Amino acid sequence: MAVEKGVYVISITPDIALEHGYTYAGGLGVLEGDKLCAAGKMGLRYIALCLYYRNGYVDYDFDAEGNPKPRPQPQPQEFTRMLKPIDKFVVKLRESEVSVEALEYSCGSAKAVFFNVVEPSWAARLVDRIYIEEGVEEKFYKYTILAKASAEFITRNIKLSDIGYIDLQEAYTALLPLQLRIPGKYRLVIHTAGIWGHPSFPRDLLALEYGYRFIEPEVFLTEIGLAVAEQVFAVSAKHYDVLQKIFPHFAEKLTYVTNGINIERWMHDELKKMYEGRVLNLDSLVSVKEKMKCGLEKFLQNYKKDVSLEGRFVVVWARRITEYKRPWMVIRLVKELKDKPIFFVLGGKAHPYDLMGLEYMKIFKKLHNELPNVVFVHDYDVQKAKILLSSGDLLLFAPFSGLEACGTSYMKAAINGVPTLASRDGGVLELIVDNVNGWLFGEDIREPIDIYSQRASEINEKEYGELKTRLLQILELYKTNPERYYSIAFSALRSFIPRVSMQRVLREYYPDIIKAPII
Repeated sequence: MAVEKGVYVISITPDIALEHGYTYAGGLGVLEGDKLCAAGKMGLRYIALCLYYRNGYVDYDFDAEGNPKPRPQPQPQEFTRMLKPIDKFVVKLRESEVSVEALEYSCGSAKAVFFNVVEPSWAARLVDRIYIEEGVEEKFYKYTILAKASAEFITRNIKLSDIGYIDLQEAYTALLPLQLRIPGKYRLVIHTAGIWGHPSFPRDLLALEYGYRFIEPEVFLTEIGLAVAEQVFAVSAKHYDVLQKIFPHFAEKLTYVTNGINIERWMHDELKKMYEGRVLNLDSLVSVKEKMKCGLEKFLQNYKKDVSLEGRFVVVWARRITEYKRPWMVIRLVKELKDKPIFFVLGGKAHPYDLMGLEYMKIFKKLHNELPNVVFVHDYDVQKAKILLSSGDLLLFAPFSGLEACGTSYMKAAINGVPTLASRDGGVLELIVDNVNGWLFGEDIREPIDIYSQRASEINEKEYGELKTRLLQILELYKTNPERYYSIAFSALRSFIPRVSMQRVLREYYPDIIKAPII
């Protein structure tokens, strides 16, 4: 595989998950971190531009009543020492000068550049936390800083002729083309399914900072991105189908590249070594998985001392805690199946302003405190995800169909021999064959449905019944026919690895820059 020399790919992203620091909030950040690491190893000149958030995203403590109490995540010194100052400049915001320092994190040929707002203090406060703002105006100026700092950095440090693409990750980054007009270079990647995930700002704010007077009083950022982009990417085949119904007037620009993962980052070292050495078989997979399960038990004992996984079927639900991902399903399973030999591992965080998400966290914590077969990993992060997603017996992936753009947790689980019981959404439909390398339940819905509507309630009740039935069938299989269960786990590993590799993703995004060898 050859990479065209001298060509830069620039990715503008609100967050990015590295191996160190608190620079991400969820799936988009993890995906961008995986791209960065894989691009760096492939020799691609990949630059991710992001804001530097002094106090990260959010961690939680719990009060005496079990209520989650959010607190900031100050960046650790271990991370800040890795950042190298490479530029300093001034941008205009609210007719004032804002001093910005560019900090570089290297990963092979790829680099993440973080924009640290130095002064004035009011501007620095705007970018203190990821996705946490007090009102629309504060949010607008946060992403205007990202746009203006990105424009200034690109202008100062990269020749226009050396830029292959400027990829805008999600709608908030679509402000950049208003500041930096480079026709033919912009592409938009939409990471959100459904009509609810497309933010807007008042036209008066846009007029004030960018000088453009839009017609509509509220300007949708995705529409800006769609208009300026040469090409627009969905992140799974189903997501592509859904977006065509939401944005039919831009259908000719739409295509898709199904998300993937950095296998080197997410596959357990021993499994990876055996797979690459062609010595991994069903028997050795069972042996390694047993050792990994022992490691999971020790890890969970940090949260609850008397944890024992012996004789237990370990079911993992771990992701961002929000309504459309249906955390209530695992809550009902825990309560209704408490007498079964199942151990439930719950992991994730809610956004501090998501009241329903916080309520689910409270319930998770209550189950953790009251039931011996439940552990809640409330400080879920990349390092803990590596353990949870690789070491269980089954992953639950249950978003309301039509609302998950792709998802990647089931990919990370599968490459470690952990099959998934999944709703029919996102990239699952391209990768999981029911009863072959995982299991499916529910409907394949491709129309917008209000998740709080009566229709959604009926769908939820029907699908929960199917989920519970399938889970009990899988448990019975695990107990009475373990060879069949492990053959499905092994099939997940072998079928996913070639298809979810981030190298595949990058080749599909940049086929003219990353040249596959001629065979």
